[in-house]
This record gives sequence, structure tokens and C-alpha cells, in this order.
Amino acid sequence: MRAVSGDSIPIAATIAKARAGGQRQSALVARRDGSYRFRPAARTIAMPPLDPTALAAKTPVIPVLTIERVADAVPLARALVAGGLPVIEVTLRTPAAIDAVRAIAGAVPDCVVGVGTVTKAADIAAAVDAGAKFLVSPGTPPALATALAQAPVPVLPGCATVSEAMALAERGFAVLKFFPAEPSGGIAWKAVAAPLPNLKFCPTGGIVAQNAASYLALPNVVSVGGSWPAPKDLIAAGDFDRITALARAAASLGGRRTDDGRRT
Repeated sequence: MRAVSGDSIPIAATIAKARAGGQRQSALVARRDGSYRFRPAARTIAMPPLDPTALAAKTPVIPVLTIERVADAVPLARALVAGGLPVIEVTLRTPAAIDAVRAIAGAVPDCVVGVGTVTKAADIAAAVDAGAKFLVSPGTPPALATALAQAPVPVLPGCATVSEAMALAERGFAVLKFFPAEPSGGIAWKAVAAPLPNLKFCPTGGIVAQNAASYLALPNVVSVGGSWPAPKDLIAAGDFDRITALARAAASLGGRRTDDGRRT
């Protein structure tokens, strides 16, 4: 076995030494004198995920939408914006979802449209290509967390436990979706504010007009997500005036917040 020039360390030992020191290699390269060296892999600097705090703080309620028909997308978005809810989440639960996002992004400039139910890396590319301004996942397994951390738009990754929240915080995520909120402890989630003071949450799942204010009163909640401002039956009926009225009532909840999520 040839030795590494200068210190006569065998190739196997060189590999072990480099690994122990955390060095990443792309290839073992032979020198002209018969010794070997590692050609280092290109270094990359990990950037933290984009912070969605200011976006989530724009509204106390983020409507969570299931859009069956693309034709409903633009009038629905306009109705919600008119009612004071400019940030909306279109879930990837129907074949029409991506086209609906594309239609809203192109026709309703005052609407900040995001994509929810992101469950795989391919969803990220499709959503961003359609014009999504943010992404939301129901849960965040490690592979998806890695992909979301590299997304070119802000992300609210989903969690249901303190351990999951801590794991996402370690990856640099600042605002998390707490889902499903009601079955996972409800407003008792306020207890997480003490051990994890730097994390903020957007609870969804079981949030309705009757309990939204209780969540919005929590110090670690920036906004909540729910479907009640735009029920499926009103969307199907094309009753966008009623949706505007529901949005206006939802927008009045929780007072106003600063860009860092603090209530004023």
C-alpha cells in the first residue's frame, strides 16, 4: 500500500483521519510521486430558512382553502382580501390546487398566496413555480425538513410535539405550524413558550371562530389557520359576499401585531 507523502500514513488511515476531523472529500487523488491526497469537496455555507414571521403577522387568521374549481380561485381570493385577510393558504388536496394558486398569483396582487399540505420535495417546486409566496407542511419528517430549509420562500413546517418543534428549531425554522392543534393539546400549548421562547406558532386543526381568540391570546402564537372564513359550501355556491363578511369578522380577532409577531 502506498503511503501519504510527508507522514507515511497509509491510505486507510488517511481516510479515517479525515473523517474523524469532519473533512468531506470528493476524491482520493494520486500525486506524481506516488503518494495520495484528498481533493476537498466544494464547501457550501448553510443558510437559515427564510423567516415567515412578518408574513404570518400580517393577519390574525390565515384561511386554509380547499379549492375544487379553478374558476373559484380569483373571486375567492378577492373576497378574502376585501374582508381583511390578505394571506391565504391553498392546500394541495385537489387536482385544481396548483392552477388555482397560479391564477391567484397572477390576478390578485394584494393577496399573499401560499401552498399547504406540502408533503414531498416535488410539491415545493410545483408550488413555487405556480407563484406561491410561502409553504406549509402538515408534518415535517427529516427529508422534507431538509428540502423545506432550502426553499426560496418562507416556510411554516408542521409539528405536533415539543420534540418535533425542537428539531425544527435546530434547523433554523422560526415559525412553525402546530397541527392538529385541538387534538394535540389546544391552548395548553402556551406552556411551550417558557422552554422555547424564541419559537412562534401558527396553530391549525380544529380552530374555529369560537376558539380562535383564545389561541391568538397566547404569547407564542403569531396567527392561526382555519377554514371557517371560507367554508366549502359557500365556495361551491359562489357566495363570495358572505365569505367577505366572515373574513371581516375573522380579521377583527386578536388585535394587531408588529412584524416580529408581538401584539400591540
